[in-house]
Amino acid sequence: MQKILSQRLRDCRKACELTQRQVSIYCDVTEKAYQNYELGTHEPKLSILMRIAEFYKVSIDYLVGLTDDPTPYPRKQ
Repeated sequence: MQKILSQRLRDCRKACELTQRQVSIYCDVTEKAYQNYELGTHEPKLSILMRIAEFYKVSIDYLVGLTDDPTPYPRKQ
């Protein structure tokens, strides 16, 4: 999972043309922590992963490799 997660985090960030710093600020983590997620040396907590998925407008399942469809699930009202 770590390799897929780190690659997808990097791919999403580059597709949005953002820096690691910009993403880390939104997700309320240090830049170093986000770098470690992309390097695959650390995995984010679920609460952080949720913020990242929301930021990139993708599903958590996509980020962790359970699906290749990045479309987020609709929220229940």
